[in-house]
Order: sequence, then structure tokens, then C-alpha cells
Amino acid sequence: MAKHTYESVFSELKKGVFRPVYYFMGEESYYIDKLTDYIAENALSEEEKGFNQTLFYGLDTTVDTIINAARSFPMMSERQVIIVKEAQLLKNIENLTPYLKHPQPTTVLVFAHKNGSLDKRKKIAAELERVGVVLEFKKVKEEHLPVFVNNYLRGKGLVADAKCVSLLCESVGSDLNRLAGEIDKLSLSLPEGNVVITPELVEENIGISKEYNNFELQNALVVKDVYKANKIVNYFASNPKKNPIQLTLAILFGFFSNVMMAYYAPDKSERGVAAFLGLKSTWGVGDYLVAMKNYRATHVMEILHRIRLADAKSKGADGAAVPDGELMRELLFFILH
Repeated sequence: MAKHTYESVFSELKKGVFRPVYYFMGEESYYIDKLTDYIAENALSEEEKGFNQTLFYGLDTTVDTIINAARSFPMMSERQVIIVKEAQLLKNIENLTPYLKHPQPTTVLVFAHKNGSLDKRKKIAAELERVGVVLEFKKVKEEHLPVFVNNYLRGKGLVADAKCVSLLCESVGSDLNRLAGEIDKLSLSLPEGNVVITPELVEENIGISKEYNNFELQNALVVKDVYKANKIVNYFASNPKKNPIQLTLAILFGFFSNVMMAYYAPDKSERGVAAFLGLKSTWGVGDYLVAMKNYRATHVMEILHRIRLADAKSKGADGAAVPDGELMRELLFFILH
């Protein structure tokens, strides 16, 4: 059986396919809310919801109460929907097992379990997976935030360049609900008919430093501006929560990876390099060409290796707790000298 993913489950729901049981859990509440809310809003018509949609909260209910509700039949509807929010507070979840052996086919039972996960070694977990969908959502790593932002923008029909995406990620952080909310706010700030989010719009509406950010650090490294690069890294070191090292390392790794690939482009013009890298535009390609003049290919290869080492150390590799600021200063010295 193919493993369920957020995308596969959401695709099923949009087609009107509803399973008997859903158990959404994990540290990342954004995806739990998205799927739970979609079922609540779309599994029944507005007329059907009054008699056929029930909401429970884990702290205020019992498994027996949920089972009794689930075994009842819908009224003038092909299905009923039962949603259990704060399912992590529900006691004796194992008592649900007998119901799962023969779930009511006209009931869609949804559990939203946040800030933790069900123990997958227990029998209840196996039963849930057998008859329904179990999805665990872990916190998105800082380096993967740009993928989320780009996908969210695309879903809203918006366009933003790499600088915008970088500014959004580093200014808002890894709270996906807040990231989505800030993008929604930016879309409302756009003039009618405009779908392009600019760095200036991000700076004006979210309030980030125009001087101290990863994009400016990258620019400083491109032209080997030692003073500016060190100034930015020192600022990052004094504000580690607002400037997570994993995001900075991911951005630098992506940039120098493209520089490394650009050396192999048969056509070293901006258009030629953009085509070779599979980019949709030449935006930012000029920086790759400048970096190719300022950095030898062998040095770029070593830089990529050092970024990987810094990333591993930032996550506790080798058992040494090295401050993020010190890691960045060491990496910066290696890159610039």
C-alpha cells in the first residue's frame, strides 16, 4: 500500500473521497489544521452540517462518547462528520480499537493531535492505519522553508523572486501558520491585478532589517566585501533566534552549488548560464558570473564541503556544542581567504 502524504490525502479529499478515520498528528500544526478544516468545510453541505457534524475536544470528552456518536447514523445525508480537536488530551485512546475493527461506513471520524504523536508501537496505531489515514507532520527545517513559501505563493497565483523568498523565511521563521498569514497579508497589499511580491513590499509590511539579512550577506560574499560580510555575521550572532544558522547555511549552499554548476555551462553569458541551470529567468545569474571571477572552482568545491561540515556541527555532530556565531565566523574566514 502506498504511503499517505499530505498531498495525496488532500488530492483525495478534493475529489470527494473520504476515509472512515483520519488521525493527523505532530509538531507542525499548519498541515493538521489545513486537512481538518478542509474536511469540516467540504465533507458536508451547509444544510447537512447542522445535524451531521459534531465537534469534540479531547479534554472534555471520552472515547466512549466519541464511539457512540460515530456509530449513529446520519440524518438526511450520506455521511456524518465527527472531529476531535486536541486529541492529544484524550484519555484511553486504546479503547477506540474495537470500533476500528468495524468502523461505521457512513461516519468520517477525524482526530487532530497536536504537539506530539501517537506511539506507533501500540496496537491502536496499526488499527488506525489499517482502516484509515495516519499522518505525522514534523516541524519543517529552516533550510526547507523556501520550498514551502514557493509552493504557497504558487497556490495563490503570486510571484516572488529568490530575494523575496529569502527575506520572508528569515524574517518570519519556521512558524508555517504565520508564514502563510504574512503572505496572505502581502497579497492584500498588492494593487489590483498585480501578482508580483517585491522585496520592498516585504520590507515595508513585515519590518525586517534592510541591511542585515541573508541576501545582503550573499551579496557581500559575491564581491568579497570582508567588512560588510563580517558585520552581518556579527549581527546574526547577536540575534540567533531571528537569524537561524541552518537557514543561512542552506541559502549559501544553494548559491555556491549554482556557482559550481555554472563553471560547466558551455555558454557563460547570463542567458546561457540560466538555461544550463534550468532557471526561468536570468535574475541573480549576474551574481554567479561575478562569483566565478572571484572564486576558483576548486575553492568553491571546498566551500560547499565546509558548509556541510558547519551544518552538521550546528546540529550537534562530533558532540561539540559550538556557538552558531563562532561556526559562521570560521566559515566566513574560509570562504573569503
